[in-house]
Amino acid sequence: MVKEHLSLVEYKFDTQLLIDIADGDIDDAEDSLREFILTKLVGDSLVIAAIEGEDKYGNPENFIKVHFHTNEPWLLLAKGQEMGDIYDIVVENMQRQADGLKG
Repeated sequence: MVKEHLSLVEYKFDTQLLIDIADGDIDDAEDSLREFILTKLVGDSLVIAAIEGEDKYGNPENFIKVHFHTNEPWLLLAKGQEMGDIYDIVVENMQRQADGLKG
């Protein structure tokens, strides 16, 4: 049985992650990631923020926070892993949410 959607979501997966940028310039990494997403991926609601600072122990902490709606979240995750260690990964199925199901 095929279920009819209450409304169609153009870009199905809300993808969020942090990328630890241990080496190199974080601003260059942010620019490179933005360019990759805008030229290689299809989606919307892009938000990228480079965060520089220290953790609670005084150790340097440089990471990029990414939010993007896409139908191919694995491409974004693979690119993030090429750039550094990825963590705090969230991929939610917004079509299921729109249909009243757990996303």
